[in-house]
Amino acid sequence: MAPPRTELHRLAAHGQLPGLLRQLSTLGGCSRPIRLAGHRTEHALDTTTGEIGPVLHHLESTALPAGQLLVRCNNRRATRCATCAETYRRDTYHLITAGLRGGKGTPEHVAAHPRVFATFTAPGFGPVHNRPTGRPACRCGTAHHDDDPALGTPLNPDTYDYEAAVLWNAHAGALWRRFSIYLRREVAKRAGLSQRTLRHHARVSFAKVAEYQRRGAVHFHAVIRLDGPDGGTTPPPPWATAELLTDAIRAAAHSARVTGPTLNGREHVFAFGAQLDIRVIRSADFTGGAELTDRAVAGYIAKYATKGAEAATGALDHRIRFLAEIAHTDLTDHARRMIRTCWELGARRDLEHLRLRAWAHRLGFRGHFSTKTRRYSTTLGTLRQARADWRRLQAAIARGDDTHAPAPATLVLAHWAYAGTGLTKGERWLTDVLHTDRAEGDPTHG
Repeated sequence: MAPPRTELHRLAAHGQLPGLLRQLSTLGGCSRPIRLAGHRTEHALDTTTGEIGPVLHHLESTALPAGQLLVRCNNRRATRCATCAETYRRDTYHLITAGLRGGKGTPEHVAAHPRVFATFTAPGFGPVHNRPTGRPACRCGTAHHDDDPALGTPLNPDTYDYEAAVLWNAHAGALWRRFSIYLRREVAKRAGLSQRTLRHHARVSFAKVAEYQRRGAVHFHAVIRLDGPDGGTTPPPPWATAELLTDAIRAAAHSARVTGPTLNGREHVFAFGAQLDIRVIRSADFTGGAELTDRAVAGYIAKYATKGAEAATGALDHRIRFLAEIAHTDLTDHARRMIRTCWELGARRDLEHLRLRAWAHRLGFRGHFSTKTRRYSTTLGTLRQARADWRRLQAAIARGDDTHAPAPATLVLAHWAYAGTGLTKGERWLTDVLHTDRAEGDPTHG
């Protein structure tokens, strides 16, 4: 990208270039920051009398080099902002790793708890182009290569059940919740306990991410762990084994059902597909051996935390307001039909609760892409707060402040209004220059 000389010359002439570089450096490379207009005033506060003291610090957005306050977009999608998505991926990696080997407030003995890595797939909605195991070619007679755009698309789009595929995505989150209930029931049954008493002996913890298969159907990757009654802080009972957990997962996945809507006399009932992969997490190479390492599993799950429907199907990465928008968007025919089906079903009054038009860009899926139980490990919010605290500490050290002195009580009065999104051409060029030396080979890549 060529430097926008006119804008850079103007900034340099007004002496704003150094300040703008400092402001942009706080974004960490975010390419779509939120622009805010307003002010922030920090007063000293006497906690004894409640009296408001003098102004300690005042910030006006108009006084900033960019003319507004710039804050990170924090978007998890790599197609929207690669930098913020990378931060999200790393946080997810550390969250998953903490639940597998300890750290971030989780004790290290959690590594000895029974845990598995499981993949739950969607059922079939019609034959699609694939690379079958044990056969040299697809049903169409072609041996597809890995990046063949035909993979995942229907052999016969006219007979493919697009209605059921969209409704599956819309009910996938509810099916997972039903499965988690059944899983606790199956664990209790195998331990000879009632569901009520199970909580006094053991607890099921998990962390999962949703991924789109090439055909546009959501499936789930999950780390599932058996703990003691207080979660990862207490060891599981002697009867809690990886084999018992694996058996309980299979039974629960087979039994879980969610009843969907009845459309034109056809009742929809949703269950997981027949392909259920469960592998015990031990300590070996993830890709080359039969066993899994903590690091490989965490990297594998974190990789999918930043992807959406657009990564697998070429679909949109943002909401659409009118169906006509897809006519001017580079989509696969399969994704286009999935979105159109969402739009058509979304017009039905009896399906209003599914909000299919609002989630048409996600092919009907309206759940969270990554979720976890409360006691699996730390939270993304805790990791973000720790990062913010570290940045404040570094800024205080740079100013020469006494970092060991107790922070004074303050009263903050602020008003901010949305003023736009993104960077000017000059700001974007400067951001690219600031981060051209971004480190490669991050160890969190699995």
